[in-house]
Amino acid sequence: MNFVIPVIPLIIGFLLDSIIGDPYKLPHPIRLIGRLISALEKFVRAHFKNLTAGGVFLALAVILISGTISFGVVSVCYYLNIWLGMAVESILCYYMIAARCLQKESMKVYRAVAENDTEKARKAVSMIVGRDTAVLDRNGIIRAAVETVAENTSDGVTAPIIYMALFGAVGGVVYKSVNTMDSMIGYRNEKYEHLGKFAAKLDDVLNYLPSRITAVVMIISSFLLGFDGKSAWKIWRRDRRKHASPNSAQTESVCAGALKLRLAGDAYYFGELHKKPYIGDDIRPIENEDIRRANRLMYAASIIILIIFSALRVLIYGGILTWITNTAEIFTGAI
Repeated sequence: MNFVIPVIPLIIGFLLDSIIGDPYKLPHPIRLIGRLISALEKFVRAHFKNLTAGGVFLALAVILISGTISFGVVSVCYYLNIWLGMAVESILCYYMIAARCLQKESMKVYRAVAENDTEKARKAVSMIVGRDTAVLDRNGIIRAAVETVAENTSDGVTAPIIYMALFGAVGGVVYKSVNTMDSMIGYRNEKYEHLGKFAAKLDDVLNYLPSRITAVVMIISSFLLGFDGKSAWKIWRRDRRKHASPNSAQTESVCAGALKLRLAGDAYYFGELHKKPYIGDDIRPIENEDIRRANRLMYAASIIILIIFSALRVLIYGGILTWITNTAEIFTGAI
C-alpha cells in the first residue's frame, strides 16, 4: 500500500478534473501565479536596464516562489496528518490538470457552430486561441478549436500529469508556472522579445519530452478509437516539425493525420498576417464533429499516460523503499 500512496493524489486530481473541471469562481493557483508574474514584470521593467537578464531573474523568482510555497504547504500538511497531506496534494493536482476545461471550452464552440451562430462561435473560440478570430469563417472556427485541443493536449493535460507522476504536485506547480510565464510573456514581439526569451526557452525544454511522448501515445490512441492510426503515424513523421515551436506540431500533426484533416496554415495575430505551413493532408472537409473527435483523442491519450506514469512512479518508489529497507537491515546486522 505504501508503494501506491504517491500516485493516489494524482489519480484523485485527474478524476476531480474530469468530473468537476476548473472552479471559475474559486481562487486558483494558476491565477495567483499569473498575478505574481505581472507584479514581477513591473518590478523588472522598473529596475533592470537589461531585460534579458531581468527575464532570467523573473523566471527563476517565479519558479522559486511557486515551488517553495507549494512544497511548504504540502510538506506541512503531510507532517500534520497523512490524510490531510493527500487531500491537499490531490486538490493541487486537480488544479494543475486542464482536460475538462479544454473539453468544456471547445464544446462551447461546437454548440455555437451547431446553432449556426457564427458570432457566438467566434467569441467562444477567441477564449481558447491567441489568433484573431474576427476573420474566421465557419470552417476556420472549427479548425481553430480542433488545433487548440490537439496542441494543448500536451502542455495542458499530459505534461502536468507526467511531471506530477514523477515529482508530485510540486512538480506540476513548477511546470505550470513556467508554462504560464510562456503564455504571458513568451512572445516574439517588441514588448517581450527580450523579457520573455528565457521563459520561452525553458518552456520548450520542459515540454520537449512530454510532447513527444504524448504524440506517440496519441498515435496508439488513434488505433484504439478507430481513427486512422497509420495516417497519424505518417503525418507525425512528416509534419511534426512544421511549427515555430519545437513542440507544438508534435500532437497537432498526430491529430491531423488521425482525423484526415489539414490543420494550421496562415493566421492573423494582432492584425498581422503570419505565414505558417499546413499540417496534414486535405483529404476531407473539416466538420463540427471533429471537435468531439479531438477531445476523445485527448482523453484517451491522457488516461493511457496517467496509467503508464503512475505505474512507473509506483515501481520507482517501491524500488527506493526496498533499497532503503534492505540497506537498513544490512547496516543493523553489521552493528
